[in-house]
Amino acid sequence: MHKYVGAEPSGKTFNELTLNSKSQPHNPMINAGAIMCGALLKSETLDASARFDYVMKQWRECAGQEKVGFDNAVYLSERQTADRNFALAYFMREKKAFPPGVDLLDALEFYFQCCSIEITTRAMSIVAATLANGGNCPLTGQQVFKPNHVKNCLSLMSSCGMYDFSGEFAFRVGIPAKSGVSGAIMLVVPNVAGFAIWSPRLDELGNSVRGVHFCRKLVENFKFHTFDSTLGLLDQRIDPRRNLYESRLSGVVAFCFAAAEGDVGEMRRLVAKGVSPDQADYDGRTALHLAASEGKLEAVKYLLDLQVNRAGLDRWGNTALDDARRQGHQDVAALLAES
Repeated sequence: MHKYVGAEPSGKTFNELTLNSKSQPHNPMINAGAIMCGALLKSETLDASARFDYVMKQWRECAGQEKVGFDNAVYLSERQTADRNFALAYFMREKKAFPPGVDLLDALEFYFQCCSIEITTRAMSIVAATLANGGNCPLTGQQVFKPNHVKNCLSLMSSCGMYDFSGEFAFRVGIPAKSGVSGAIMLVVPNVAGFAIWSPRLDELGNSVRGVHFCRKLVENFKFHTFDSTLGLLDQRIDPRRNLYESRLSGVVAFCFAAAEGDVGEMRRLVAKGVSPDQADYDGRTALHLAASEGKLEAVKYLLDLQVNRAGLDRWGNTALDDARRQGHQDVAALLAES
């Protein structure tokens, strides 16, 4: 496909008469790219009616066999108000963008049909969930798309899916999404969930006003932004990927292991992510206990610089100093014994 369609945001409105430097539509998410994709889809193996049946079958499989329909009124409206789409198609033909043998009018007719597919918000959310699940429909267990194709699709949704608002949306929300001029927005949180929103009033860029507002509120409450993992454990928003205890304990365990290995660099990284250096494991043993037991002098110095509690007791009543003396680490014991 990418011999004929690019993978870059256009920086233009969705129906702009423009191609990239290779005379390709900038990406599949704008009108020119969608027309080109329609021209490519099964064009050499199926006739027009069979091609559309194939598309409808794919939608139904993505939607877990929910009802997917066709709105004839929308189809007629699309044909009657298609001056810009005809202009785009003729512009692409002039630039020799189409593969050999493409019938321009057939390609447009197929595009108008695809623009008239009707689906409920519930079914669209299942489509989004199928994409979130690597192309496997969570309701039926059917592998509708190859995972590698889903990865490519989500990458393009991240950079191009919200028309000329895509960069701002990636910055503020950070979730792969695709909007449509019907007022729908489909959100895909990989390996977590799919969402569908429908609210028809659009902004000047063609996106649902309330839909975009919902997306912003969603990431205010949940760790769904692509780069939320960089914020560390101090971020108190909900992370559906992990429960509260898993999130908390994973940081403590990792910090204690780093201390036992004397890996001060990793300890610094975990503290920066919000791990408390004073937290203990189930046995009440802190990172200081483990660093002292293993004789990791630099790790002990780092922990003391953080002013951790050097008098903390584990479940057997031992301090870090007791551990250092018992294991014969005299340099560590001397450091811990200093007032």
